Amino acid sequence: MSAGPAAAEKILLAHPQPTDHIYHRLSEAFIENLAETTGGTYTVDYHPGGDLGGFEALYEQVMEGVIPMAFTSPDSTLDPRLDVIFMGYLADDWESARTLYGAGGPMEDVLNDIFQEFDVRSLGVVPTGFGGIAMRKGESAVPVNFPEDAAGLKLRVPGLPIARVKYTAMGFSPVPIPFTEVYTAMQLGTVDARAFAPIPEIWQMRDVIGSYIRTNEYFEATYWFVNDSWWSGLPDADRAQIQEAVDRTLADVWDMAIGIDEEYEAKVRDAGIAVVDLTPEQMDKAKQAVRAAEWPYAEESFGADLLARVNEAAGLQ
Repeated sequence: MSAGPAAAEKILLAHPQPTDHIYHRLSEAFIENLAETTGGTYTVDYHPGGDLGGFEALYEQVMEGVIPMAFTSPDSTLDPRLDVIFMGYLADDWESARTLYGAGGPMEDVLNDIFQEFDVRSLGVVPTGFGGIAMRKGESAVPVNFPEDAAGLKLRVPGLPIARVKYTAMGFSPVPIPFTEVYTAMQLGTVDARAFAPIPEIWQMRDVIGSYIRTNEYFEATYWFVNDSWWSGLPDADRAQIQEAVDRTLADVWDMAIGIDEEYEAKVRDAGIAVVDLTPEQMDKAKQAVRAAEWPYAEESFGADLLARVNEAAGLQ
């Protein structure tokens, strides 16, 4: 008897965001591209919406090889150097962010040198936009002068050391809360505001948000992570075909992300949420406050050599 056709290999791909997020658009495109580049020999077992865990849990599962592939962020509780991706004001706008974090950009090697120590590799960057401050509905404060305007305001942050440093410098009282509990915390008034908030996430939580301040205090670029041992163990031809599918998927990701940012800002405004831009003077003041606190912290936590590489990549030497 002749052997039947070999079953397609399944690649488990997970991410923590709902299906109106850029991660979902990329996942759907990758599924199509992978079918083409591998001729159907690889398929995707797709898990959106955090059903396999949040950002930290997904990163740890990729690191351990439980999940081979995910769109997520690294967990800096494992190593404070991983907080380097959240350093503030390394990029000023979409153009400089693309230059810094995009394919072949100067941060690519800096970051993969760290990631690969954890048996994790980034196949590419998924830009989701600049962070801002979302004030809960019913909160009258709209801070624009930092740090004085933020005094006394409780701000949700993830459990990252650099987040406490950054937002304390901006005048807030940081309150670490997991992402899955942010909506409830805003709804109940446990916090007055949330950080780590690119504009698409403001739309997702529009029912509990009254105003949004575009502080642009960091650029949120999450990563297309794979377990490095799994990736390195693939046959060379298979790995090349999968990488081609990744590259095709990411070819237009920056233009897509900019379009999504503009699309969701319009939706947020139409929902009655006030979107506030800082003046150049207010932005410079925020930058100075953040850098004065973050850079000494970074030198101590990341090491002077890594901080120098990051500053050189960002043109801040």
